[in-house]
Amino acid sequence: MIAVVDAGFGNLRSVEKALAQVGLAPRLTHDPEVIRKADRVVLPGQGAFRDCMQSLGGGLEEVIREHIRSGKPYFGICLGLQILFDESEEQGPCRGLGVLPGRVVRFPSDAGLKVPHMGWNQVEPGGEWYYFVHSYYVVPATSSLVALRARYGKVEFCAAVQKDNIFATQFHPEKSQRAGLELLRRHLCS
Repeated sequence: MIAVVDAGFGNLRSVEKALAQVGLAPRLTHDPEVIRKADRVVLPGQGAFRDCMQSLGGGLEEVIREHIRSGKPYFGICLGLQILFDESEEQGPCRGLGVLPGRVVRFPSDAGLKVPHMGWNQVEPGGEWYYFVHSYYVVPATSSLVALRARYGKVEFCAAVQKDNIFATQFHPEKSQRAGLELLRRHLCS
């Protein structure tokens, strides 16, 4: 069973439809017991970091950590990536799950960039195009966590992380057409 965590944020219906398109039967839930029994967990999120962390109260925060520690696959999308880290400067500093070392920072205001970064962007390695909507990005403490990179203006940033059973993206695979569906299939259907 694949649980899609309903923390009150994100494109839950879009994620649900995308997962169904790749042959999965997702279950939308905010019940910690359902998440605890899941074989795979997907945590999508849009919005603000502190609000997302607060919505994970009532047992969701710890059950997500338990799931990751168990070695079962975790796939994070947007805030589902960011909350894995130690802290964010959004609405903060604000504490994250602390599963991965690093922090979440805002695109610099002096770089002449329109923030939020919104639209299609190419990632490396691979050269695929994915859809992004974000004002903040993760800065992992170790470069070995970075699975994909992207560039916005002169800022190179982490577009995805991977470590053991964790794969998480800053972009939205559910909005990224063929490339996004292929990514979901590769990481969740094995």
